[in-house]
Amino acid sequence: MIIPIRCYACGKPVAQFWEQFKERVAKGENGKKVLDELGMERYCCRALFLGHIDLTDIAAEFKKA
Repeated sequence: MIIPIRCYACGKPVAQFWEQFKERVAKGENGKKVLDELGMERYCCRALFLGHIDLTDIAAEFKKA
């Protein structure tokens, strides 16, 4: 639902880059270019960002029973 604090595979802290990545991609920038500029070089961390779907807003719509 939310981006993990650390990469699952290598353990590198990645959560601090999520908001900046999300904003820049929403503005129309290429995801590869944004990840390069943020210093995300490892393929495992890049896959984490490119494959993540933010479900927080969707889950918040439902009431807790």
